[in-house]
Amino acid sequence: MLDRDLALLYGVETRTLNQLVKRNIERFPASFMFQLNEQEFEIWKSKIVQSNEENLISQFVISSS
Repeated sequence: MLDRDLALLYGVETRTLNQLVKRNIERFPASFMFQLNEQEFEIWKSKIVQSNEENLISQFVISSS
């Protein structure tokens, strides 16, 4: 789950959720969160694009049949 997913779940803005976590960091276990570095983020983004492209192709094939 991403911070935006948790924020949506709790009905708050993402930045609000992040602020609350930072202000109450002692309440969260070390494994609760992590932050991607720039290279990891780029890899993650490319996987999403790849996945979306594959979904679009499969939807086109199904709807064209």
